[in-house]
Amino acid sequence: MADAIGLLRPRTVIGPSLRAVGEWALSFDPFLHVRIGGLVRGTCWLILEGREPVLLQAGDTFMLGNPPPYVLASTPGARPRPAAQVWAGVEDGLVRIGPESEDDLYLCVGHIAFDDGNAALLTDLLPPLVIVRAADPHGLRLAQLIDHLATEVGIAAAGGPLVQNHLAQVLLVHMLRAHAGQTDWPCGWLGALNDDGIGAALRAVHADMAHSWSLQELAEISHMSRSAFAQAFKSHVGVPPLEYLIQWRMNLARDALARDTLSISELARATGYQSESAFSTAFRRVVGSSPAKFRAQARLSVAHGR
Repeated sequence: MADAIGLLRPRTVIGPSLRAVGEWALSFDPFLHVRIGGLVRGTCWLILEGREPVLLQAGDTFMLGNPPPYVLASTPGARPRPAAQVWAGVEDGLVRIGPESEDDLYLCVGHIAFDDGNAALLTDLLPPLVIVRAADPHGLRLAQLIDHLATEVGIAAAGGPLVQNHLAQVLLVHMLRAHAGQTDWPCGWLGALNDDGIGAALRAVHADMAHSWSLQELAEISHMSRSAFAQAFKSHVGVPPLEYLIQWRMNLARDALARDTLSISELARATGYQSESAFSTAFRRVVGSSPAKFRAQARLSVAHGR
């Protein structure tokens, strides 16, 4: 999970907190890649396009993966207005609808964007909506994080943006843990982490990407035969084990080349290849261009501010 989030290069924007009373509804436009939020106090309805309205209560936390248009509302029948217009009236990190009240709704929301090149590592695994209820085993910890995040948004303290960014990423990790532990496990590496055998193999691979892993080694780590391991891995993760390994190595390579952090020969060794030519051949097959050309294009994009 840490490897994936590192490759995603998350960029967090925490919106103003919302306090509202009476009848209200706000419509939100589609967003890439993840929107995350929770209720510090009160209740509201989350209405996601194409799904039944869901009632959120104090302490509940939600995560939307590549969300389509959606609405947050006091009641399902309330007529929404664009959230962007309401957000424009922010003061001291807070947007208010209706008069101040001790019984108002208190909501904190934000979004997390990723580098487009690797975003699918996570967004392809997420359903449109994940909700962790206050009564869930993870619920109390998530509610505390939302409360802390809402407090940071409302104060002009030194280092506020840094604290908000890190809290949001911690919140994302805990939401992913909660999602991976639910009854209907997600597909891909996220769900496979909960399997003792396949999860052990995944952790071993990510702990040493420079090792020349064989199918037999990974099967032994999982305490399975080669055939049983290969079948179980593909069933859990969606691709054969060695294909998964190649894809991850190329994800690491793209990231390193884009950031110009290693020479091609160093990168070949770091990703488990015995020679630069073997690495270049694998990179070209997966990515569609040579490592040198990919790095040159990345440098050009940086030079033009893209």
